[in-house]
Amino acid sequence: MKRFSLYTLLTISMLIVNIGLSAASFNGADLKDNRVVYTAQDSVIFQKYVAYMADKRELPLNETIIATAKFFLGTPYVANTLEKEPESLVVNLRELDCTTFVETVFALSRTIKLDAPTFDNFCNNLRTIRYRGGVIEDYTSRLHYSTDWIYDNEQRGIMKDVTRAAGARRLKLDLYIMSKTPDTYKQLKGRPELTEKIKAKEREISARKHYYIKSRKIDRKSKRIEDGCMVGFVTTIPGIDLSHMAIVYHVDGKLTFIHASSSLKKVCINESTMGQFVKGSKRNTGIVLAKLQ
Repeated sequence: MKRFSLYTLLTISMLIVNIGLSAASFNGADLKDNRVVYTAQDSVIFQKYVAYMADKRELPLNETIIATAKFFLGTPYVANTLEKEPESLVVNLRELDCTTFVETVFALSRTIKLDAPTFDNFCNNLRTIRYRGGVIEDYTSRLHYSTDWIYDNEQRGIMKDVTRAAGARRLKLDLYIMSKTPDTYKQLKGRPELTEKIKAKEREISARKHYYIKSRKIDRKSKRIEDGCMVGFVTTIPGIDLSHMAIVYHVDGKLTFIHASSSLKKVCINESTMGQFVKGSKRNTGIVLAKLQ
């Protein structure tokens, strides 16, 4: 009897599930009136993830997040995968950057807890996390600034900012990088009406109260920082808030993180402690934390 690989069986399964769809549907399927961009391979990876989590679905949420993050270890780092026009929900499980890694891990972790962990439900969760109010209207709907991403998701009960609970101080922000350099964003170039919307949102975000944990205090507070939280690294780069995002993870009692590394070009577990990582960068001054609810 001929034996098939798991990849082949999953591919066949996805072809059966998607029978009747044209090949173009994989690159432009409609999901609840929003355009979704993905490939057949993304669907296969999703099914592999569901199979991988089959005996882990009853784990506590924070452990589910860690297991999900580890599923992507070795996945290539690729930036700028979301820049499609018109603005669409881009699902890319083949290539991740630091932001799409965290968003994908959180969306998958929410999905696997559902009675029906389907690809459609994953897409809905990803859209809900990535876009303001979970709605795609245009490029400005995307939660471009990480502190706004935390805030908007907290307002909807999806996440909780736990930075202050871990011991923090006030963080002053002055966001402007997008509105002052619109020509570097293809969606804003020649679109002053969208740039104005971004500028108004930057002012709104900057006016909120923000908190962060200073770099010298991170390792001392390691026991108060939970596995599975999103950790964002505060930067001194003018006009932005965070320079990197990751998933908190303790290894043999050492506080570190899992992330999509731009230097190593893959998803990996950071080797140094979180505190050492921050101190080793001239641009990082501390961290913020958010917990998936």
